[in-house]
Amino acid sequence: MKNLDPKRARWIRIRMGILCGMMGLGLGVIVSGAHRIQVEDGSDWYELAERQRQRRLHVTPKRGTIYDRNGAPLAESVEVPSISMDAVEMLRGIEEQYLPMRIQQYAERIGQALNLPPQDVAEKIGRKRRFVWLKRRVSETEVAAVRALGDKNQRYPLRGLQIEGEGHRFYPNRELGGPLVGFVSPDGEGREGLELSLDTELRGRSSEVRGLRDRSGRLIFSEGIEDEAALAGHNVYLTIDKGIQFTAERELESAMKTYEAVGGSVIVADPSTGEILAMASAPGYNPNDYSTASPDARRNRAIVDRFEPGSTMKVFSIGTALAAKAVSPTANIYCEEGNMAIDNVVIHDTHPAKWLTVTQILSLSSNIGTAKIALGLGEQKLYEGFRRFGFGDTTGLPFPGESMGVLRPRGKSWVQVETANASFGQGISVTALQLTMAMVAVANGGKLLEPVLIKRITDGGGTALSEASTHVRREAIAPSVAKLMSEMLVAVTEGEGTGVEAAIPGFRVAGKTGTAQKFDPVTGRYTDTHYVASFVGFVPAEKPRLVISVVLDEPLGGTYGGGSVAAPVFRRIGEMALRYLGVTPRGSVPMKLTDISERAKEGDPATNTYQVLTEAKAAVSPMTAGVVTPSAPMKTGETRVPDLTGQPVREAIRAIVGAGLVPQVEGTGRLSKQEPPAGAVLPKGASVKLHFEPSS
Repeated sequence: MKNLDPKRARWIRIRMGILCGMMGLGLGVIVSGAHRIQVEDGSDWYELAERQRQRRLHVTPKRGTIYDRNGAPLAESVEVPSISMDAVEMLRGIEEQYLPMRIQQYAERIGQALNLPPQDVAEKIGRKRRFVWLKRRVSETEVAAVRALGDKNQRYPLRGLQIEGEGHRFYPNRELGGPLVGFVSPDGEGREGLELSLDTELRGRSSEVRGLRDRSGRLIFSEGIEDEAALAGHNVYLTIDKGIQFTAERELESAMKTYEAVGGSVIVADPSTGEILAMASAPGYNPNDYSTASPDARRNRAIVDRFEPGSTMKVFSIGTALAAKAVSPTANIYCEEGNMAIDNVVIHDTHPAKWLTVTQILSLSSNIGTAKIALGLGEQKLYEGFRRFGFGDTTGLPFPGESMGVLRPRGKSWVQVETANASFGQGISVTALQLTMAMVAVANGGKLLEPVLIKRITDGGGTALSEASTHVRREAIAPSVAKLMSEMLVAVTEGEGTGVEAAIPGFRVAGKTGTAQKFDPVTGRYTDTHYVASFVGFVPAEKPRLVISVVLDEPLGGTYGGGSVAAPVFRRIGEMALRYLGVTPRGSVPMKLTDISERAKEGDPATNTYQVLTEAKAAVSPMTAGVVTPSAPMKTGETRVPDLTGQPVREAIRAIVGAGLVPQVEGTGRLSKQEPPAGAVLPKGASVKLHFEPSS
C-alpha cells in the first residue's frame, strides 16, 4: 500500500471497508437468523422435525382374555406379525412421470414376497395412504422377504414397509365352549357369542400415537405412554368351570352319537347363586377355524333355541296350583283311566290310572291329572304362575340372540284346551336356560334368580372393575311350597317314576322328565316321529348343589323318551360334577384332589380331570359286570344282556333299550365287544358298554 498511489490506496481501503462491512452485516444476519432458529423458534422447529421423523402409528390394544372361574384361559390374544405400508413414504422423491412405472415395479416385488396379486398391491400403492394393511398374519418366511425388500445394501431398497405386531385370537381348548365363547373377525371385532356381547369390554380403546417401530416391528414411543394398561382390553372371568364344562360337552356328545340326535344342550347351574357352571351346545365347532363351521353348529342352542318343554312344565303348573292353594298336596285326582276329552281334543296318559295323588301325577307324568289341576287353578293364574317362574321373558343374561319363548299371543287368553295343553308343556315354548332357572327357583326355596355368567371384569392391571352378585328377580313360590315340590320330584327318580335313570347312587335326586312331540309346520299337526327329550332336576334334593338340564332334539335309535334318553345324561354329569366339587355320597371315600392336580400337569387339564373322575367313579361303583350265568334265574327287576355281536349301532341300541338296559356307545360300525358280555344278568336300568368298529 505504501508504493501505491494515495488515491488508489484510499479507494482500495474504501472498498475493503465496504466489503468488510457487508461481510459483517451478512454475518450479523446469519447469527441473528441462527439465534432466531436455535433460540427463539427452537422449540417450534424441534417439534416440526419430530413430526416429520415420527409417524402416526395405529395401535390396536391387546384384546382381553376370557377365563373360566378358576383362571383357566378360554380365549386369549397372541401377537403375530402383519405387514402394513406407508405409500407416501414409499413414493417420496419419485418424479410424477416415473410414478406408474415405479408403482408397477414395487407391486411386483411386494406381490412376489407376500404371495399377493401384483395388481391388488399396485392399487393400494396408488391410493397413496399413510397406512394400509398389505397382508395380515404372515409367516416367518414372508417376514424375512419383506425385510430383504427394505435392505439398504441392495440397489433399490423399498421404503414404507412395516412389520406390525398384531393380536390374533386363540382358543386353547379348541371346541370347548365354542358356541358360548364365540369368535372374533380378522379385524378383532367380536362376531358371535360372548366375544360379541362383551366386545366393548374386551376390545379396549384403540388409539393413534406418534412413534417409531424398530426392525422387529416393536413400538418405540418417544414420549412414552402414560398408562400402558389403558391400551389393553379388559379381562373377563366367567362363572363357567372348565372341568364341568368338559364333562357336560363330553356326555352330550356321547348321547348325540348314541341316539343320533340333531342337536342338544346341557346347562349346569348353582341354585344358591344362579351361577352358570357349564353351558354346552351340540353340535359345536372350533372357534380357531370358525369359517368352516355352519351357522347351525355356531348357534348356542341353550339360549337361542326354543322348544315345547313337554312334561317338565308339570313341575311349574303344579307348583303354581299348590302356591295358590288350588289343590291340596294330599288330594286324589281322577285320571279318567288314561283318556279325557276336552272340547274336540282327547288327552292321553302313557300310564293309565283311575285315581292318583299329586305326587303320583308327577312321578307317573299324568297329562290328565295335571290338566285337571290347571283347569281348577284357572287360565289367568296359570299364566301368571308361568310368568313368575320366568317363562315368556328374557333371563337377563348378556348373550346375543336370547329367545323369550312363547306362552300365548299378547292380549289373547287360552281357551280351555289350550290351558290344559299348556299345563303339560304343549302349545308353548321355552328355552333350556329358562327351564334351568325355573328349576333353580324350586331348588333354592322359591327365589327366581338372574343367571350369572360373568363373574368378574378386571382391567389390564388386574384391578376389578365389576363383580357379579346374586340378584333375586322375584319370589316364584313360597319356600314351603318349594320344599314340598322338591320332595314330590324325588318320587320321579325313585320306584316306578319316569326318571329313575337320573338317580345317582348315594344321593336323592329331584327332577322331571319331558318328552314332547314336535310340531310339523307342513302338515300343521304334531308328528309321531320327531320328539324333544329332556330332563331337568337338582341334586342332592335335601341341599341342592347342582341344577342340571338336558335337552336332546329328535333322538332316534329306538327310544326317544326323556326318561331313557336325557335322564342318563343327567346322572352321568351329576356324578362327575358332584365328585369334582367334593360332594360325595355317604360311605364313600372322597377323591383326592391332589390326583387331579398331578394328572393335570401331564397334559390337557380338562381331559385328565375327566379321566381321574371316571376312574374314581369306577372304583367306588364297580361295573355290574357280574358272572355270565346263562341258566341263572332272574329275579324281579332284573334282565339278561342280549347277544349283540356284529349288529350295527341302531339295532344294538334298540335291543339294549328293549331289554331295559342303558347303552353306552363307543365307536361306529358294527359291535365288536360288549361289557358285560351276553347272558349276564343285570338289574334293569344298568349300563352296558357297546364297542363298535368299522367293518373291514
